[in-house]
Amino acid sequence: MTVPAAGKTLAFTGCTLDRADNVRADADALAGHMNWRARLLALDGMMPALDDTGRLAWGTLADAPEDAELVFLGFDAGENGGGRACFAAVPPQGDPRPRMANPQLWNLMAALSPEDLALYGGARSLVDWHARHRFCPACGGPTRIAKGGWQRDCVAESGGCGAQQFPRTDPVTIMLVEHDGRLMLGRGLGWPEGRFSALAGFVEPGESIEEAVAREVLEESGVRVRDVSYVASQPWPFPSQLMIGCHAHAESDAVTVDETELAEIRWFTRDEVSAALAGTPDAPFTAPPPHAIAHHLLEWWIAE
Repeated sequence: MTVPAAGKTLAFTGCTLDRADNVRADADALAGHMNWRARLLALDGMMPALDDTGRLAWGTLADAPEDAELVFLGFDAGENGGGRACFAAVPPQGDPRPRMANPQLWNLMAALSPEDLALYGGARSLVDWHARHRFCPACGGPTRIAKGGWQRDCVAESGGCGAQQFPRTDPVTIMLVEHDGRLMLGRGLGWPEGRFSALAGFVEPGESIEEAVAREVLEESGVRVRDVSYVASQPWPFPSQLMIGCHAHAESDAVTVDETELAEIRWFTRDEVSAALAGTPDAPFTAPPPHAIAHHLLEWWIAE
């Protein structure tokens, strides 16, 4: 099920590259594509670089820093249907501020087309993971890139254990909780006054999505929920979440706020949510930004 209300592609989804697993698993085949036709995604650290047209900037493999590890992103459509191999270079270090603390990044992302934003998001997650996993978590030995960048191997010949590591994706439930036609939204600690969004939390080991929704809502609000349903999902590359959008019904509207997680929780009517999405001056709260799945969930709820 997708979010039908806005008729839009969720941010960071819709990447058009062919990831070509059969090629990235074959070192010789991949090497054959690392030629003058290959493209290198231009990044300023972890920030996207834009060309004169406002699209993602690309160079050639000759532009890669010396000794940089290269990650194979996939094949683009290319000119006249001939796909070109696309790569990104792993930066010296990962992002020290993965929680979107950089306003310049928001502005750059807002300038990108949906296709470019999806490509950048996937590349960012991948190179950031490599930059933060240069040593084996099992034995502490050095690791090296494998399978075109979709794996890292502990270097056995350097005294390592030979363990294989894979890029991680952390599942997060983000949920709209409804009771008698009103919607529960929360304001996070440190958020500006008036900014509210859907409750969210990581799925823990041994949990289903439905169980994670119920647990997170109960922990943060004291409210028990039922009839959990899936709505939509969104990759969120800060650093590597998969946001799983859900809807649930509350058994009551009596709230007990977990003050270690949230500043406040309030219930909003359909008209109030509509006003917030429209950005009207008298809206009772500020809606999540359009890049966030929470914004689309609110639009879905209004349409439903």
